[in-house]
Amino acid sequence: MNDQEQFNYSTGVVGYPILFVLIIWIVFWFEVRFGFDFYYLGVFPRTLGGLKGILFSPFIHGDIEHLYHNTIPLLVLSMALFYFYRKVAWKVIIYGIILSGLLTWCLGRPSYHIGASGLIYVLMSFILFKGIFAKHFRLIALSLLVVFLYGSMIWYVFPIKSGISWEGHLSGLIVGLLFALVFRKSIAKTKKYAWEKEDYNEDDDPFLKHFDEDGNFIETIDPIEDTNDESPTKRTIKITYHIRKRNKDDD
Repeated sequence: MNDQEQFNYSTGVVGYPILFVLIIWIVFWFEVRFGFDFYYLGVFPRTLGGLKGILFSPFIHGDIEHLYHNTIPLLVLSMALFYFYRKVAWKVIIYGIILSGLLTWCLGRPSYHIGASGLIYVLMSFILFKGIFAKHFRLIALSLLVVFLYGSMIWYVFPIKSGISWEGHLSGLIVGLLFALVFRKSIAKTKKYAWEKEDYNEDDDPFLKHFDEDGNFIETIDPIEDTNDESPTKRTIKITYHIRKRNKDDD
């Protein structure tokens, strides 16, 4: 994997997050429409049967409010992930689900833990700390935006409200920080033009050679020595302008 990434837009930046959100809404609709309740597919800590929830719990939600509160941050953060960190995006999501779920299985209370909030905390933590570690102005700005939008989420890694899986939130926060450290070399980098590079030399720029010291455009520049032949020859660059007179028939 390349150590340097470029900020890159593709259909996946929007497509994959929308697909994931669509899946969790379809699962919820299926439960309501046909009278199912998939809560038993959540993470149940320290039980063998509860391990299946590591994979299934992000797609299961208790009610419409729970689903709604997870939809917006999941969509926004996953889009940011695929845009700024495309090369590691799938690793962060897949391993984030597995590791945060496993940590919840180890730390959680003896109850079913469901919802995509664990993954949301993985994304929030990863994007926040990755921007800080990268020391790149655009990524730091992204981190500050995450703090502004979702900074209050940090309080929910503590048991301040009953009925929420603060263990899942804490697990996601820890895993996201871990990923920011593991993938710290994959720093996004904007595309640089030739004149923005450190080794750029104005004297070697073929375009700038057409301007004199006063900034006037020169149609012909100094002869260039052709070193391809055994006996060097001189060749010049000549620019010819063709002016077409306007006829009345052109109207």
